[in-house]
Amino acid sequence: MSIAMMLVTILGLCLFEVVSSIDNAVINAEVLSTMGQKARKWFLRWGILIAVFVVRGLLPWLILWLSSPGLGPIEAFTMSFSNDPKVADIVERSAPLLLTGGGVFLVLLFLHWLFIEDKNFGLPGERFLSNQGAWFYAVASIFLLALVGHYLNIGPSLGFAAVVGSTAFFITHGFKQNAESQEERLMGGSGLSDISKLLYLEAIDTTFSIDGVLGAFAFTFSVPLIILGNGLGAFVVRWITISNVERIKNYPFLKNGAMYSIAVLGCVMLAEGAGVHIPQWVSPLSTTLIIGGFFAKSILFVRKAKK
Repeated sequence: MSIAMMLVTILGLCLFEVVSSIDNAVINAEVLSTMGQKARKWFLRWGILIAVFVVRGLLPWLILWLSSPGLGPIEAFTMSFSNDPKVADIVERSAPLLLTGGGVFLVLLFLHWLFIEDKNFGLPGERFLSNQGAWFYAVASIFLLALVGHYLNIGPSLGFAAVVGSTAFFITHGFKQNAESQEERLMGGSGLSDISKLLYLEAIDTTFSIDGVLGAFAFTFSVPLIILGNGLGAFVVRWITISNVERIKNYPFLKNGAMYSIAVLGCVMLAEGAGVHIPQWVSPLSTTLIIGGFFAKSILFVRKAKK
């Protein structure tokens, strides 16, 4: 990979991590407002080290290890930072499983947002689909059924990977739903200690980071690049949390851009998992264009509202 392509990949990863972590930044800011000064400083100083080096550093290695049968944890860690051709061959053989599972996860994430989650309506049809929330489970089930049936004709392992991706989605979705209810309890004066709130924030950060890490594999399989790109994005998210999270409200359609880019990345991963070659520049370029388009739409919307 050329230096220019490496820089483009890192910037694309950073942008994707920042925009997909908007909800995380809002939760962090609201919970931090209920904590003491000492606990806030600990979270903003040491919490960033955990977010970057522990969570976003270990998750890519863990995912590669689980998706590469026959490799032990030490071998998988070495593989993550090695240029050995044998290692590259192992990654290439295990890539379809990882891409398929990650692609299913991201597509389901997008469908859940499209049908169920509250949103600012940025494109025609979003309001209509948002009113058909009960259809999410039917659409998700039919999507998974058709996909698994197709992949079983290619190889049973790909069908299993698709089911693993859906399982990961519903597990993390459950954690996120619990996070929303816990946030209401914390903001309502639950009497929990600052230490309990810190543990809660770190657990939530881990849950939200799964989306960004899985999406990162649509950009590259290089763990160092993933750590650099996602880690830089995590620093930016912390800066937003510290400076003024209210600024996010000036860009009401950024979440839309994040979700549509997630949909595109999910489709890219599913296509590559099925053996379709997608140029490496497609993921960072599509992410930049989609998020940039909704960023511009947000600015125009706010200016129009002020007038």
